[in-house]
Amino acid sequence: MTSNPQKHVRLFAINCTSISESDFTSGLVIGENQAQTGLAAAIRPFLTQSLSDASKRAYRADMRHFEAAGRSIPCSPESLAAYLADMAATHAVATIQRRIAGIAKAHRAAGFPDPTKSEIAKATFRGIRRTLGMAQREAAALQRDDLFSALACMGNRAIDVRDKALLLIGFAGAFRRSELVGLNCADIEHVRQGIVIHLRRSKTDQMGQGRKIAIPHGRTRWCPVQHLSDWLAAAGIDDGPTFRPINRHGHIAPERLSGEAVSNIVKRRIAAAGFDPEAYSGHSLRAGLATSAAMAGASMWKIRQQTGHASDSMLTRYIRDGDMFTDNAAGAIF
Repeated sequence: MTSNPQKHVRLFAINCTSISESDFTSGLVIGENQAQTGLAAAIRPFLTQSLSDASKRAYRADMRHFEAAGRSIPCSPESLAAYLADMAATHAVATIQRRIAGIAKAHRAAGFPDPTKSEIAKATFRGIRRTLGMAQREAAALQRDDLFSALACMGNRAIDVRDKALLLIGFAGAFRRSELVGLNCADIEHVRQGIVIHLRRSKTDQMGQGRKIAIPHGRTRWCPVQHLSDWLAAAGIDDGPTFRPINRHGHIAPERLSGEAVSNIVKRRIAAAGFDPEAYSGHSLRAGLATSAAMAGASMWKIRQQTGHASDSMLTRYIRDGDMFTDNAAGAIF
């Protein structure tokens, strides 16, 4: 039997079976009889894959914040409402909303009533939304001409060759950071028209069905296919991760880049071209392709084929203000 579950948020007791934080973040709830029959051991590997690594990290971080604020599981509706009110002074609405989801999941996993469903908690969050609004800060789209300006400022060192390939492939494939750094050499298929990248898994494809993204040969000196080939040849990479860290001595590491490194590269390279780096992030490549393609007259269906969005309504969130003047209604009048 575990100690009182109220003493520590990372350890719960359900049906006389303790559940660790790692179990909670994988959605694991196992009863005593199941554990005795060995069912727990059989299903545990699959349950640990029920959430993405990013979701698990977010849940863990949220629970640590909840605990650091002096709260525990179970939490009363009144205490939760006070916690939400405290966060409103320092956190974005989206962050508060995510933490509410984590707190709800923690209570359900531990078999306690969900305080997030109480009227006082829901009313408090409605008030926070009305007060702060739901608008989120969006990364600026790194549009084609601005990307080309950044590329033109680079040299020919190994790190420059890598960054050119990374920015061009990230842009042309409209990749998320995790998708870009997750690419392996085996995922790249060379065809007559360019390359086909086999995306094995993504944020919206947790089941691993995969999809293919075509990147054609470019018509300018900034051909994504050519610059990718240049990087792989210069680095001597023919297997394993495509994009890898490089230290200050030019040594190329065997492991893959992190998602955070992609954001840092975008910011560093855009700053060198004279732009404000604070407006950009790793997501700027994905938004940039969607915005640039829309401005060039590409159909929504074709843009969705590249980005993987399921609907036009979801895609429009990624087409930034650069498209506001394309076929503008007022422009048709004056």
